[in-house]
Amino acid sequence: MAGKKNYWLMKSEPDVYSIDDLKKDKTSHWDGVRNFKARNNMRDMKLGDGVFFYHSNADPKAIVGTTRVCKEAYPDFTQFDKTSKYYDRRATQEKPYWFMVDIEFVAKFAEPWSLEMLREIPGLEAMALLKRGQRLSVQEVTADEWKLICKLAKVSPKV
Repeated sequence: MAGKKNYWLMKSEPDVYSIDDLKKDKTSHWDGVRNFKARNNMRDMKLGDGVFFYHSNADPKAIVGTTRVCKEAYPDFTQFDKTSKYYDRRATQEKPYWFMVDIEFVAKFAEPWSLEMLREIPGLEAMALLKRGQRLSVQEVTADEWKLICKLAKVSPKV
Protein backbone atom coordinates (compact mmCIF):
# COMPACT_ATOMS: atom_id res chain seq x y z
CA MET A 1 0.00 0.00 0.00
CA ALA A 2 1.35 3.42 -0.95
CA GLY A 3 1.95 5.98 1.80
CA LYS A 4 0.11 9.26 2.24
CA LYS A 5 0.93 11.80 -0.44
CA ASN A 6 2.35 15.13 0.61
CA TYR A 7 2.51 18.30 -1.43
CA TRP A 8 5.17 20.95 -1.70
CA LEU A 9 6.18 24.11 -3.49
CA MET A 10 9.72 24.75 -4.74
CA LYS A 11 10.93 28.15 -5.91
CA SER A 12 13.34 28.80 -8.75
CA GLU A 13 14.34 31.93 -10.59
CA PRO A 14 13.29 31.33 -14.22
CA ASP A 15 16.55 32.75 -15.59
CA VAL A 16 18.44 30.14 -13.51
CA TYR A 17 16.13 27.14 -14.04
CA SER A 18 12.56 27.38 -15.36
CA ILE A 19 9.59 25.07 -15.81
CA ASP A 20 10.49 25.02 -19.52
CA ASP A 21 14.00 23.81 -18.63
CA LEU A 22 12.50 21.01 -16.54
CA LYS A 23 10.03 20.13 -19.30
CA LYS A 24 12.95 19.80 -21.73
CA ASP A 25 15.15 17.89 -19.26
CA LYS A 26 12.24 15.73 -17.96
CA THR A 27 13.99 15.32 -14.55
CA SER A 28 16.42 17.37 -12.50
CA HIS A 29 18.10 17.42 -9.12
CA TRP A 30 17.20 20.34 -6.84
CA ASP A 31 20.54 21.49 -5.46
CA GLY A 32 21.84 24.56 -3.67
CA VAL A 33 19.23 24.85 -0.92
CA ARG A 34 21.02 26.43 2.05
CA ASN A 35 18.25 26.99 4.57
CA PHE A 36 17.79 24.38 7.30
CA LYS A 37 13.96 24.47 7.27
CA ALA A 38 13.89 24.11 3.47
CA ARG A 39 16.48 21.31 3.71
CA ASN A 40 14.36 19.54 6.33
CA ASN A 41 11.31 19.86 4.08
CA MET A 42 13.26 18.15 1.28
CA ARG A 43 14.30 15.36 3.66
CA ASP A 44 10.59 14.85 4.41
CA MET A 45 9.69 14.48 0.73
CA LYS A 46 8.68 11.03 -0.42
CA LEU A 47 8.71 9.37 -3.82
CA GLY A 48 5.63 10.49 -5.77
CA ASP A 49 4.88 13.61 -3.71
CA GLY A 50 3.46 16.47 -5.77
CA VAL A 51 5.44 19.69 -6.11
CA PHE A 52 4.32 23.06 -7.45
CA PHE A 53 7.02 24.76 -9.53
CA TYR A 54 7.14 28.44 -8.62
CA HIS A 55 8.97 31.16 -10.55
CA SER A 56 10.49 33.62 -8.06
CA ASN A 57 12.15 36.94 -8.93
CA ALA A 58 9.96 36.98 -12.03
CA ASP A 59 7.21 39.14 -13.43
CA PRO A 60 4.85 37.82 -12.35
CA LYS A 61 6.00 35.71 -9.39
CA ALA A 62 3.80 32.70 -9.97
CA ILE A 63 3.10 29.00 -9.72
CA VAL A 64 3.71 27.77 -13.26
CA GLY A 65 3.30 23.99 -13.15
CA THR A 66 3.42 20.69 -11.33
CA THR A 67 6.22 18.21 -10.80
CA ARG A 68 6.71 15.10 -8.72
CA VAL A 69 9.48 13.79 -6.48
CA CYS A 70 11.23 10.99 -8.38
CA LYS A 71 14.19 10.48 -6.01
CA GLU A 72 14.12 11.04 -2.27
CA ALA A 73 16.66 13.16 -0.39
CA TYR A 74 20.36 12.43 -0.81
CA PRO A 75 23.48 14.51 -0.07
CA ASP A 76 23.79 17.63 -2.25
CA PHE A 77 27.08 17.13 -4.08
CA THR A 78 27.65 20.88 -4.48
CA GLN A 79 28.49 21.18 -0.76
CA PHE A 80 31.70 19.19 -1.37
CA ASP A 81 32.79 21.06 -4.52
CA LYS A 82 35.28 23.80 -3.61
CA THR A 83 34.56 25.55 -6.92
CA SER A 84 30.80 25.71 -6.29
CA LYS A 85 29.11 28.77 -4.81
CA TYR A 86 27.27 26.22 -2.63
CA TYR A 87 30.46 24.75 -1.16
CA ASP A 88 30.30 24.26 2.63
CA ARG A 89 33.61 23.58 4.34
CA ARG A 90 31.83 22.05 7.37
CA ALA A 91 30.25 19.28 5.29
CA THR A 92 31.95 15.93 4.85
CA GLN A 93 30.97 12.78 2.98
CA GLU A 94 30.41 11.14 6.38
CA LYS A 95 28.38 14.06 7.74
CA PRO A 96 26.72 16.04 4.95
CA TYR A 97 24.82 19.19 5.94
CA TRP A 98 22.77 19.67 2.81
CA PHE A 99 20.45 17.43 0.81
CA MET A 100 18.58 17.54 -2.46
CA VAL A 101 15.82 15.62 -4.21
CA ASP A 102 15.14 14.85 -7.85
CA ILE A 103 11.92 16.01 -9.45
CA GLU A 104 10.26 15.17 -12.75
CA PHE A 105 8.07 17.31 -14.96
CA VAL A 106 4.32 16.65 -14.82
CA ALA A 107 2.49 19.67 -16.29
CA LYS A 108 2.97 23.31 -17.22
CA PHE A 109 0.04 25.61 -16.53
CA ALA A 110 -1.53 27.33 -19.54
CA GLU A 111 -1.23 30.60 -17.60
CA PRO A 112 0.91 31.37 -14.53
CA TRP A 113 -0.98 31.72 -11.24
CA SER A 114 0.51 34.87 -9.71
CA LEU A 115 0.59 35.77 -6.04
CA GLU A 116 -2.00 38.47 -6.70
CA MET A 117 -4.36 35.98 -8.34
CA LEU A 118 -3.86 33.39 -5.59
CA ARG A 119 -4.58 35.96 -2.86
CA GLU A 120 -8.06 36.44 -4.33
CA ILE A 121 -9.00 32.74 -4.11
CA PRO A 122 -11.17 31.70 -1.15
CA GLY A 123 -9.58 28.71 0.56
CA LEU A 124 -5.99 29.86 0.08
CA GLU A 125 -5.89 32.45 2.89
CA ALA A 126 -3.62 30.30 5.08
CA MET A 127 -1.29 29.14 2.29
CA ALA A 128 2.36 29.53 3.39
CA LEU A 129 3.34 31.10 0.04
CA LEU A 130 0.88 33.95 0.58
CA LYS A 131 2.04 34.90 4.07
CA ARG A 132 3.94 38.16 4.40
CA GLY A 133 7.71 37.71 4.45
CA GLN A 134 7.54 34.08 3.32
CA ARG A 135 10.81 33.50 1.51
CA LEU A 136 11.36 29.78 2.14
CA SER A 137 12.43 28.12 -1.12
CA VAL A 138 10.87 24.73 -0.28
CA GLN A 139 7.57 24.76 1.60
CA GLU A 140 4.63 22.57 2.40
CA VAL A 141 1.30 22.83 0.59
CA THR A 142 -1.87 21.29 2.03
CA ALA A 143 -3.82 18.68 0.07
CA ASP A 144 -6.76 21.11 -0.20
CA GLU A 145 -4.50 23.90 -1.54
CA TRP A 146 -2.99 21.44 -4.05
CA LYS A 147 -6.39 20.31 -5.32
CA LEU A 148 -7.79 23.85 -5.53
CA ILE A 149 -4.84 25.28 -7.48
CA CYS A 150 -4.75 22.28 -9.84
CA LYS A 151 -8.48 22.73 -10.47
CA LEU A 152 -8.04 26.44 -11.19
CA ALA A 153 -5.10 25.71 -13.51
CA LYS A 154 -7.09 22.95 -15.23
CA VAL A 155 -4.48 20.24 -14.59
CA SER A 156 -4.95 16.89 -12.94
CA PRO A 157 -4.21 16.86 -9.21
CA LYS A 158 -2.89 13.31 -9.62
CA VAL A 159 0.90 13.03 -9.71
